[in-house]
Amino acid sequence: MTILVFGSTGQVATELRAQEPGAIFLGRDRADLTDPAACAAVIREIHPDAVINAAAWTAVDKAESEEEAATVVNGTAPAAMARAAAELGVPFVQISTDYVFDGTGSEPFRPDHPVAPLGAYGRSKLAGEQGVLDAGGIHAILRTSWVFSAHGANFVKTMLRLSETRDKLTVVADQIGGPTPARAIAEACLAIARQLAADPSKGGTYHFSGAPDASWADFAREIMALAGRDTVVEDIPTSAYPTPAKRPANSRLDCTTTKKVFGIDRPDWKAELGDVLKDLGAKA
Repeated sequence: MTILVFGSTGQVATELRAQEPGAIFLGRDRADLTDPAACAAVIREIHPDAVINAAAWTAVDKAESEEEAATVVNGTAPAAMARAAAELGVPFVQISTDYVFDGTGSEPFRPDHPVAPLGAYGRSKLAGEQGVLDAGGIHAILRTSWVFSAHGANFVKTMLRLSETRDKLTVVADQIGGPTPARAIAEACLAIARQLAADPSKGGTYHFSGAPDASWADFAREIMALAGRDTVVEDIPTSAYPTPAKRPANSRLDCTTTKKVFGIDRPDWKAELGDVLKDLGAKA
């Protein structure tokens, strides 16, 4: 099975390469998401058996001042890719985000819950979801949250870096979600792509996040504990850490249908965190 992956150096793309080295990976040199037509043309040229889009504009705060550019990358490009995949009759897997929701309440968001993004990043990713749906092909939209790995920039690496010079860290405690290992997302995307190729009726929108749900402060404390750091984590409210983009207070995702349809369980983020820390040479 020939799998075409948009993305080459990001967290999920790096994990996809480790798990599926025979896949074709497209970096910006060959598929720049600021040129949606070129991305679609590559799909038609290669004619793969499945396409996974692991590339995106992930600078949440920067999107607030550059929404048009973010929407091209996160919205227009995936839509063009999905149309090309639909023309060829091959599955298209699009990674999306909890930011398409407004973050209200305390119950996990179901895939069919009404969307209401709080900012530019969420709107840009929602545009991508709608474009994939409008393409009308075999597809899976996989919403996830709080991605971490030993690669790229992420919360785990930031906390480790800060703990090297600080005795105390203040971390937001009123945003709750599921930290999700990039390795597990890659594994899920590959499984979904293969299952869609065999049974297109499984297409739809799904959720995938790590368990158990936790606050950012809880996540930080687990990082310190497993890394053997003495740095104390102090809880603060979101209001004490203002950012250009508003973050969802509730990022819990209901992953029931992902398990039911694809047989994919929520990953244990604490266990995966230990592996990531080991890869970073930071395990106690």
